[in-house]
Amino acid sequence: MPWIVGVSGASGTPYAAAVLRALLAAGEAVDLVVSRASRLTLLDETGISFRDAHWQDDLREWLARGADGKPGTFAADVSGVRYWNAGDLAAGPSSGSYPAKGMLIVPASTACVAGVALGLSKDLLQRTASVTLKERRTLVVAVRETPLNGQTLRHLVALDDAGASVVPASPAFYAGATHIQDLVDFVAGRVLDAAGVEHGLYRRWRGELGGGADRP
Repeated sequence: MPWIVGVSGASGTPYAAAVLRALLAAGEAVDLVVSRASRLTLLDETGISFRDAHWQDDLREWLARGADGKPGTFAADVSGVRYWNAGDLAAGPSSGSYPAKGMLIVPASTACVAGVALGLSKDLLQRTASVTLKERRTLVVAVRETPLNGQTLRHLVALDDAGASVVPASPAFYAGATHIQDLVDFVAGRVLDAAGVEHGLYRRWRGELGGGADRP
């Protein structure tokens, strides 16, 4: 069964790329939903146009790019990915009978958070999140926004009450980050931790002070 990864229009497309790479490296199947707004963000942050007719080529180029924007940083095999258009409300993930392990929304915009919390299902991303909640499957929401107003905070509490894991895209420094990719990978790793997927994206806390200063 696949993990469904939804990419919304919030800034933070490197987070989504890191999560996708780690899922594929772990041997997981992935169903991908890219919102219309996220295509604009991806174009702005990477210069990549994500096209339905050429999604494999565009995804491969995206996943090969490092968080610093350098192309060809990673090897990208997208053979384990199935892509669904965000406007296709008849797609497999729109139904609770479609088999899936759960869903990761990374990054999650405040508009996406609101739509899922209110059950709007205005596109396939929101519909799939609603299905994930009603089927009591794992839903991880990596919200990427600051500051957060009261309305968004109430929406996040509603998602937590519904059983979702809310993972703010907040990098930490105790793992000894020396590069922007390390900070991105920390957030991606915490998203995968919430989903119970094994990975080696960051150095875990082991109860020893000063570990973050030990640079490789």
